Amino acid sequence: MKSNRILTTVFSVMVIASILLAGCGGQASGGKTKVGLSFSDFATERWKNEEVLMRGLLEDMGYEVISAEANHDVKLQNDQIDNMVSQGVKGLIVVAEDGDAIVTSVDKAADAGVKVIAYDRLIKTSKIAAYMSFDNVEVGRQQALGVMTALDIDNWDVAANGPARVVQLAGSPTDNNATLFTKGQTEILQPYVDSGKIEIVAQQGIDNWDAANALKVMENILTAQNNDIDAVVASNDGTALGALQAMKAQGLAGQVPISGQDATADGSNSIVKGELTVSILKDIRNLSPLAVEVMDKLLKGETVDGMKNFTLAELTVDDSKTGEVPCVFLEVQQVNKDNVHELVVVSGFQAYDDVYRDIPEDQRPPKP
Repeated sequence: MKSNRILTTVFSVMVIASILLAGCGGQASGGKTKVGLSFSDFATERWKNEEVLMRGLLEDMGYEVISAEANHDVKLQNDQIDNMVSQGVKGLIVVAEDGDAIVTSVDKAADAGVKVIAYDRLIKTSKIAAYMSFDNVEVGRQQALGVMTALDIDNWDVAANGPARVVQLAGSPTDNNATLFTKGQTEILQPYVDSGKIEIVAQQGIDNWDAANALKVMENILTAQNNDIDAVVASNDGTALGALQAMKAQGLAGQVPISGQDATADGSNSIVKGELTVSILKDIRNLSPLAVEVMDKLLKGETVDGMKNFTLAELTVDDSKTGEVPCVFLEVQQVNKDNVHELVVVSGFQAYDDVYRDIPEDQRPPKP
């Protein structure tokens, strides 16, 4: 009888403990809510900076943060997300390596009650709690506008020169943003194609947004075109700088306008040197805190101001996609030689010494 009473007591304690844990959302009493940060890679300059910023903000708000970087490995990122869910995260902020492949783990996480934010890159499922990014179609528009302005396309003499020969370097095929950038670029370029002002002589994606890949692609394009190109619309600073290496070898850097994106330190330095023509400032200092704020509200069941639903079809430029996704988009700004000091340096987005690296002292503006 004594052993039965002991078993009954043990069972009662276990039941009470399980009830208490359930009331704490799977956490021990007094434990912190866990939030996961999943990054495709840290090779892209901005991602590590944003990981540090988001981690700090979340920890300041009392969350426990688990972070992982997948080094461009799709399977590894899925496994890392599964592992975070098994560790009890209640929220996930994900920079996807592949917006299609990552759906496997993200759907499982969402089905388990985890609030998932697709950060800057769309995850192609309606189960995500939010998609937060910049106006990526406008990014593409501004890239093309910057290059066309530098080319003075409206005054281009087709009779004397033939159509301006334009190269489009799209981003990584696995990144839905690359599709949106190309959409925006095409909105600006297509009317010039239709009117005979320009000719798209090459259009190619750059795997993993990798500068070395962009270098090889541009070398091949220049060989195929006998170096006869007039402009390059590239989709970010890394790929633009890779392409510029190939162009520099042929004496085209600084002569042929080329776009980028992200207003990186190296990209901004290239603008100051007169090589990269235009970049697009997407101020991550606004996106990261907003993502943290949205995650906090989602976990607390609060309303998120400024959120608007978009269909997956319009976000992916693919009519076969169904469902809607709640979105928050931020504005972007075009950066060029005339405003790089004000927009990038004075604002504190990049350090003065990084942007004006290798520039003689007498050619630098005063430090802000």
